Amino acid sequence: MFGGLVLQGKKSMIKNLTILLVEDDDVAAESVMRSLRKVEPAIKVNWKQNGQLALDALREQDQSGRIAEPYLVLLDLNMPVMNGFEFLEQIRLDIKLHDTVVFILSTSNEDSDRTRAYHNNVAGYMVKSSIGPQFAKLAKLMDAYMNAIELT
Repeated sequence: MFGGLVLQGKKSMIKNLTILLVEDDDVAAESVMRSLRKVEPAIKVNWKQNGQLALDALREQDQSGRIAEPYLVLLDLNMPVMNGFEFLEQIRLDIKLHDTVVFILSTSNEDSDRTRAYHNNVAGYMVKSSIGPQFAKLAKLMDAYMNAIELT
C-alpha cells in the first residue's frame, strides 16, 4: 500500500498508474476514460459503478476487478448502493486502505460537501462542470500530479 508521497522528476508516470474510477454515470465515466487516454494511451482505468463495488475490488473480494498498484481513486459522491462519502469513511477506517489517494469528481459545488470531503483527507475536489469539455482539465491534472509525486 502507499507509505506516502515523494517528489520526483520522472517523465510520464501516469502510464504506470491505475486509476480506480468510481462513477455511476456511464456518459461521465466514458468521457473521463477517453480524456485520460488522450494524455496517456496506455493508462489503466478500472471503472466501478458504486462505492461498494470499488471497495470490494480494493479489498480483493472481486478478483475480476482487482486494482493494481500504484493506484489512485477518482470518486463521484452521489451514487446508489454506497455513495462517495460512505466509501471514503470505509477506506479511512481500513488499515490497509487508509492512505489511498482520492480525488473527488462530483456535480456538487456545495461547500458542505467540499468540507466533508477534505475532512476525509481527499487530495482534491473537482466539480465536473468546471473541468472543461470532455474532462480535459482532469487529464492534465492527473498527468501533472503523477509527474510531481511518487506513490509508494
